[in-house]
This record gives sequence, structure tokens and C-alpha cells, in this order.
Amino acid sequence: MDLEKIKKRVLSLTNYIKEIEIIEHNHHPFALIYPDFKALQEAKIINIKEEIRWYAVELYNIKAKESEKIRGFKIFTTPLEKNISEALITQEKKVREESEPNDEIYKVLKSFLATMTDKEILPTSHLELDLELDSLNYVELFVFIEESFGVKMDEAIFSKMMKMEPLYSYVKNNAKKIEVVKPEWDELLREQSSQKLVYSPFIMSIYKTLLYPFFRLYFRLEVRGVENIPSTACIIAPSHQSMLDGFLIESSLSYKILKKTFFLAYKQVFGTKLLKPVAKHGQSILIDANENLKETMIYCALPIRSGNNLVIFPEGARTRDRELLEFRPYFAMLSKTFNAPVVPVVIDGSYEALGTGMLIPRPRKIRVTFLEPIEPHSMEYGEIVKRVRGAIKNELKKSKSEHL
Repeated sequence: MDLEKIKKRVLSLTNYIKEIEIIEHNHHPFALIYPDFKALQEAKIINIKEEIRWYAVELYNIKAKESEKIRGFKIFTTPLEKNISEALITQEKKVREESEPNDEIYKVLKSFLATMTDKEILPTSHLELDLELDSLNYVELFVFIEESFGVKMDEAIFSKMMKMEPLYSYVKNNAKKIEVVKPEWDELLREQSSQKLVYSPFIMSIYKTLLYPFFRLYFRLEVRGVENIPSTACIIAPSHQSMLDGFLIESSLSYKILKKTFFLAYKQVFGTKLLKPVAKHGQSILIDANENLKETMIYCALPIRSGNNLVIFPEGARTRDRELLEFRPYFAMLSKTFNAPVVPVVIDGSYEALGTGMLIPRPRKIRVTFLEPIEPHSMEYGEIVKRVRGAIKNELKKSKSEHL
């Protein structure tokens, strides 16, 4: 295995890695990465791990041989040294010697962050890479800082201070008050959005009219359980196997349901020159995980609040190996806040038809199955996520056994 060749290939795919070492771990490549934090700041990227995962590591894995795929990676917040184990020991010693500011603002910030992570919080802690905060945590943090200290915080500002110490210094220097106000998700999601939904019922009908017969012919598309979609506003939550999936859902819904259904999609994919016109007239809400997070989440709630349906892929990304990824809880938050049922959907076969790295779809059989809706009732976010993921996982197992 040529580890140096793998290293050069990964570096060629991104501008956001400053140093990388590839080691062999459990007979597979493992990457040790020190990001280019300056380049990330200039690009205002605050989801560093996701950026490196999907646009460096997984981008490399698409064309790599099975034995040469990178099976894991660790991101360092300090430059790599030749002896990685020695670097880790040195870093640990430094951590133990750190002294923390002894004032109320630091204590309040630290206390709030402790509600979102079980990691040790230190002045040098990187909020994403050390404390493992994600986009939803960032929204909570921004709202908390604004309401508790009167300090405006957004992604552009935050991208320059993603460690505890500079964040604390910024808040301290700009604080107008100290009044601990913990944000509540149901209140946040119920805020009024300044944006309006763009309906395109005629265009949506054309898409379905063109796509459905093609998918039936080319992929032998089989659709089951459409009758499980309730007449009231609901969240449609499909598994995610390929770039075909959104179009498969679109073609599977009846004209009546489709006209009042909106789709959540990533701006990085559907905001390109090729797909932007499709998204613009396809009742799609484009999101960017690195900007306007709070406003976007409020806007994404608008379809449900307006009595429409919303299609959200809970995995947030396409599977790279046909296995389900972890589900992100945003769909569960919407379900709980607006008492909207969730319809789990299993898309089976699209991975074989257009797996990662394929450009031309293969004529493989695809089945789309709409399962019975799950009502939020008194469930917490985590339980809703568990129920929906479990339903999809069980149906995928059942479908796999039918193929054997």
C-alpha cells in the first residue's frame, strides 16, 4: 500500500488541509489531519469536520480501491509532528497546565457549553473539533450569546474564533449585560420568517409527468405505501442512497400531494449552475451549513407551519457503502414542535443504480416504500429519531432478505 500516494491524492482534492499523514491502522489507511484554519476562516466554514470528511476523505474514497479506502481520520488543532504519539503527549501536558479566566462571563459560557458536550472544556478547546459541537449547537450558542449578553453573533464572526478563549474574549469585550437566557427550540422554530414559500405546482407536475414513466421503464420503479401519507402536513423522511433520491420521491408522490410538498436540499449540490434552475422551480429550500443557520432553520419550518409537507433526508448525506448513516435530529425537532407526523421512507436500489462516483445511472430495480407515519406525541427528539431510523433499518433488512 503506497501511503505517500494516498496522502498526495487527498491533498490534491482540497485547499483546507495544511498537513496530513497517512498511517496503516487495522490493515487500512487512517488519516491524521491538521487543517488550514486560515483558509477555512477566509471561506467562513464552521463545519470543518464535515467539509474535510465529504470533500477530501470521502471524495478520495470514491475512486480508491477497497483495500486503500481511508477508514477513519483524526483532526488535530495543532500542527502535526513526526512522532504523532509524542505530539499527543505534549498536547495533553499543555492542556493540564492551562489556567482559566476567573470571571462571570467565562463561567456562564462554560456552563452553557457543558449542556451540549460531555468533553472537558478548556480555554484552548476548539468548539467543533474538541467539544464536537454541530450546526444545531451553533444556533443554540448564537442565540444564547445574543440573549444573555446582548452580543450579536453569526457564522462569519464565529468562523474567526472557533476556540473557547477567543470566543470568550469577543463576548467579554462586547457584552452589554449578563442575564442568562437559555434558548428553547420550539420557541425558536416558531419565529416568523421574513422569506416566503415559492410554489411551482405546474412545474412540479411537469417534472413528475416526465420522470415517473422514465423511472418505471429504466429502473422498473416500484412504489409502495403512498396511502400512508396523511392528509395533514407531515415530514417525509427518506433514506439516502444516491443523487436520484429526491427525484424518485418527487415522481412517486401523487399530483395532489406533490403540489403541497417542499424539499430540503444542500446549496453546495443544488445551488450549482446545472441544478439551480431545477431547484428554483422545484419547491426546494436550499440550505448552507456555514451561513444563516438560524434564519434557514426558521425558514425550513415554514412549509409545515403553512400546512404543507417537507421532505428531509435525515442522514444529511448520501451513504458511501449502502449502510445507514446517523440521523440528524432537525426533522424530529420540527415534528415535535409542530406536532407533525413523520413518514419514514425506504429507497432501495438507487445505490446500485447510481452509487457514489458513478456518472451514468445503471438500469437497476428501485423500490420506494412509504412506511406508516410516526406521531411525535409525548416523545423526545431522540426517541423520534430512534423510531424513524429503526423503521427504515428494519424495512431495509426485510427488503435485502427478499432479494436473497
